Amino acid sequence: MLTKQSKIGFIGTGVMGRSMAHNLQKAGYPISIYTRTKDKALPLLEAGATWKESVNVLAKDCDVIITIVGYPKDVEEVYFGTNGIIKNAKPGTYIVDMTTSKPTLAKEIYQHAKEKQIHALDAPVSGGDIGARSGKLAIMVGGDQEAFDAVLPIFEVMGENIILQGQAGAGQHTKLSNQIAIATNMIGVCEAITYAQKAGLDPTRVLDSITTGAAGSFSLSRLAPRMIAGDFEPGFYVKHFIKDMTIAIESAKELGISTPGLSLSLSLYQELAEKGEADSGTQALIKLFNASF
Repeated sequence: MLTKQSKIGFIGTGVMGRSMAHNLQKAGYPISIYTRTKDKALPLLEAGATWKESVNVLAKDCDVIITIVGYPKDVEEVYFGTNGIIKNAKPGTYIVDMTTSKPTLAKEIYQHAKEKQIHALDAPVSGGDIGARSGKLAIMVGGDQEAFDAVLPIFEVMGENIILQGQAGAGQHTKLSNQIAIATNMIGVCEAITYAQKAGLDPTRVLDSITTGAAGSFSLSRLAPRMIAGDFEPGFYVKHFIKDMTIAIESAKELGISTPGLSLSLSLYQELAEKGEADSGTQALIKLFNASF
């Protein structure tokens, strides 16, 4: 049974992970950290987190292990192999991958973990840097009900819309549905702002009218103001969105469905990355529409 004294290991302290881990610290959980670049973890370490020198050292010492890394290859590296989580975590450990990754990989982690009597959940998130800081992320979970119930109090520190979607891989499929919806929406937001500007309107006032109507969305209310202000700092990286859309297209093909809107969005974001914006926030897509390069 997990308690407030249960040791949580956190691997990955980027834009999202750092705030998520900090919220767990504030809630009173003992946190251990491992990340490739120790400097990124310094604010957490200064706040009392314990540094672990490697994945296997962290895995052996924790009751719950949360990962939020970059790409599926990073997930594979962290979970598998001699120094990976599954090889080194003790039976009864709960492992939670919150990276947006492949549903097939989530199922593979679950099966390998089950053989070691380890409880695995895939639990990708949505809400960007704002949701991570405020503890209001949407958390989409795949795995067993018993494991979900055990980890739920920890999820509730990081998010507020937390739903078990089904068995292993279901969390990842849900997140890919989320990314598919966002992909074409971002194109629409950019076109709407560009249209308003060309029509001689104040785009901020236009947003005041349309964000609460039928066009309303997170992208329109949270990212459009950043576009107008020229703020392209990452709440979510262009390069990671490209990764997510690529996985979504691959998964859609496996399911035998067509996603033309997603394909268009991916091509635009790839063009954006080629122009040097891979490390910008996804709202930088507006640059393609107003030719600000």
